[in-house]
Amino acid sequence: MARKQGSHADITGPKVRDAALRLFARHGFAAVSMRQIAAEVGVQAGALYLYTPDKQTLLFDLMRDHLEDLLASWQVPEGSAVDQLEAFCRHHIRYHLDRPELVFIAYMELRNLEPENFAVIEALRRQYEDRLEMILRAGQAARSFDLPDSKLAALAIIAMLTGVNTWYREGGRLARGDIEAIYWDMVRKAVAA
Repeated sequence: MARKQGSHADITGPKVRDAALRLFARHGFAAVSMRQIAAEVGVQAGALYLYTPDKQTLLFDLMRDHLEDLLASWQVPEGSAVDQLEAFCRHHIRYHLDRPELVFIAYMELRNLEPENFAVIEALRRQYEDRLEMILRAGQAARSFDLPDSKLAALAIIAMLTGVNTWYREGGRLARGDIEAIYWDMVRKAVAA
C-alpha cells in the first residue's frame, strides 16, 4: 500500500515536513528514522519517498525554507539606523518566537548537513547577518553607534536575540511585547555612541 486512502500530495507532503520538524526537534536528526516519520504521518515508509528523496533533503528543506522565509519577511524600514535597528530586533524576536522548533533545528542540526547543503544554509545565514551589519555600519557612519567591529556586533546581537527561544514560554511572567522592549533596550545600550 503506497498511499493511504484519502491521502493527497498537497496534504501529505506538508504533513511529512511537519512530522519531520517535530521529530527532529524532539529527538535530534540522527535519532529519527524515515520509518518514525512515516508512522507519525500515518503512511507506509516507502510512501515518504513520493514526497522527499531522503532524510537529509527533509532537513535541508526545513532549514532553507526557514531562512528564505526569514529573509523575505524582513524589509528595512525608512528611518534612522537606530529606528532600523529597533525594527530589526523586534522583528527577529517576533519571527523566531513563533517558530521555536525551526529555530532549534536551524542552529542545532547544522552539523548534520552534507557539505553542499551546509554551504547553501551558511550563505543564507550570511545574507541575514549582512542585513543587520549594514544597519550597524549606517549607525556608525551617522555616529549613532560606537562599535569596534560591526560584523562581530551583528553576530552577537543575533545570538542574543535568538537566545530568547531557549527560555521563553507562552504565558510566562513576561508578555512578548515586554520581551521585545527589554531586548531592544539591551541592544540599544550595547551599541550606543
